[in-house]
Amino acid sequence: MTAYEAELVVGRRESVADGVLALTLRHPLGAELPSWEPGAHIDVVLGPGLERQYSLCGDPADRRAWRIAVLREPDGRGGSTYVHKQLGDGDLVRVRGPRNHFALASAPRYRFVAGGIGITPILPMLAAAEAAGAEWSLLYGGRTRGSMAFTRELGRFGDRVTLAPQDETGLLDLAPVLDEVSEGTLVYCCGPGPLLDAVEERCPAGLLHVERFRPKPQEAGGEGEFEVVLDRSGRTLTVAPGVSVLDTVRAAGVEVLFSCAEGTCGTCETDVLEGAPDHRDSVLTDEEREAGGTMLICVSRCRGKRLVLDL
Repeated sequence: MTAYEAELVVGRRESVADGVLALTLRHPLGAELPSWEPGAHIDVVLGPGLERQYSLCGDPADRRAWRIAVLREPDGRGGSTYVHKQLGDGDLVRVRGPRNHFALASAPRYRFVAGGIGITPILPMLAAAEAAGAEWSLLYGGRTRGSMAFTRELGRFGDRVTLAPQDETGLLDLAPVLDEVSEGTLVYCCGPGPLLDAVEERCPAGLLHVERFRPKPQEAGGEGEFEVVLDRSGRTLTVAPGVSVLDTVRAAGVEVLFSCAEGTCGTCETDVLEGAPDHRDSVLTDEEREAGGTMLICVSRCRGKRLVLDL
């Protein structure tokens, strides 16, 4: 299925915290946008070589507008600075998606943990959990209270939300949230890597869902040469050591959708028809990795000598 791609117009720009800008995107002709569910993100093409992924943090019921929030990172790769300094009201920006590798599964109870800009995919999850009548709580940390986005919106949920600015309370205290997690409770966490690592250490296997903005460090695997068979054309390509499957197929003239090229966005996820992938992404669950039915071809390789891909 071809992903939705269109130029959308930037509407309302709103500061929702120190250094965090929320933008509303609409179709220039007022057309409806594709539906989405909490946890989804879109690819935003800001210019040549400047493509970023942002979580949708508005109302899924509003088919006329998508909302994203962008943290300005002065020492980043340039995307956030472009959004904050150059992307203005009425400008057009190309987007693709939405895609969702962080979907909210049905459960009677949830524990949400967010750090900094990691609140963006969590925000619509809270409304969905509330609408479903689930029991839930949110622990939300940030550097300072002023740097934490959407605190005004979160106020409507009362004491189910715990705000924990680091300059006031220190590092997030995960014990009260996670030490009593049991079957029937799902934990959703998004934020900086150290927070996700700490949550993973405490949370029982199978109950945790995370989304990473940066790739998780991977153990070094085999870097040897292997073959990739493109099932749709029957072509066989050789993937050299140190060269990704993505770069190999693109060099052969095969068009493949991709974005982050570091295994965090899921755009290049490809079906595996034969062979055993050597997974090195930060997207797939343990169950998906074990099944071996798909792989992120921007970073993952082959455990053997041959893969057959649905390309």
